[in-house]
Amino acid sequence: MHKKRLYILGFFLILGGILGYNYYQKIFGKAIIKETVLYVDVSDSLVDVKEKISHFSNKPNTFLWVAAKKNVSKFKKGRYVLKEGMSNNDLINMLRSGWQTPLKISFNNQDTIEKLAGRISQQLETDSISLLNAFTDKKFLSVNNLTKKSVLQIFIPNTYEFYWTVSPEKFRAKMLVSFKRFWNETRLQKAKALKLNKEEVITLASIVHKETAQEFERPIVAGLYLNRLKKGIPLQADPTIIYCVKEVNGQDFVVKRVLNIDLEINSPYNTYKNRGLPPTLIAMPDISAIDAVLNPTKHSYYYMCASVDKIGYHEFAKTLTQHNRNAAKYQRWLNRHRINR
Repeated sequence: MHKKRLYILGFFLILGGILGYNYYQKIFGKAIIKETVLYVDVSDSLVDVKEKISHFSNKPNTFLWVAAKKNVSKFKKGRYVLKEGMSNNDLINMLRSGWQTPLKISFNNQDTIEKLAGRISQQLETDSISLLNAFTDKKFLSVNNLTKKSVLQIFIPNTYEFYWTVSPEKFRAKMLVSFKRFWNETRLQKAKALKLNKEEVITLASIVHKETAQEFERPIVAGLYLNRLKKGIPLQADPTIIYCVKEVNGQDFVVKRVLNIDLEINSPYNTYKNRGLPPTLIAMPDISAIDAVLNPTKHSYYYMCASVDKIGYHEFAKTLTQHNRNAAKYQRWLNRHRINR
């Protein structure tokens, strides 16, 4: 009789151990079999999330059971990085608390605020229209002394960390903070030495950026334009003419050659007709272009022309006579390759 009781007790102990182990494994056992990214939308139900994790979990069927035990009925939308070895308990705690992992957002060379909004919307949960509305909000522009054309300047091309669900307004706010931080005392003092404010530096940098993709050339180009500004000579910058042409014909209009008729466009951005800098930047300059303006090469160049001997580079000249020779050579090259527009 005593042995029988021991057997029964042993049976229940083993059964309890098995049940306890299974219970523990459902909650705390390894569920995620590989690191992955999970996106949870605001409309996702628990079943929807269970289906999403089924591709990288070895316990998808117990996921809902654990959620029920923890009285969870809804998860917060977001982008979550799931680590290999996470349990259902870890996963549910993360999703119900909204413990997102920030992602890196990058952008560069965006010519317009519309293109920037489109680029950002590809990386975040929000859409381009909402971003564009936030960027061009009248109150925001007024408070920060910006316009729809000048607001592009606060977006310094770089890599930033954001949560996938960041609102357009919070994204905008962080960009403004980063812009102000970028303009540290050193850069402001360099701008002051050039007798330019930061908006003017960025405007000139946008022209330099469009003029050459060669970073080592940019301080030379910047120095050339600064020479012209000091002398009161019109910049005669072809990138500003291309900007004017695109304003007339649309941003997708391709300009491979600036024509004489283009120089007659009536626009404050036409630097052949108007002296000084245009009203705002003409594109988004990268940091190398901005710093090229702040650290220009000192020289006596006043003219430049695209090189036909080294494509992608420029021929610089101190005199108009020398420049005319370079320009004639370039025009012959364009004609020979039948580049008419």
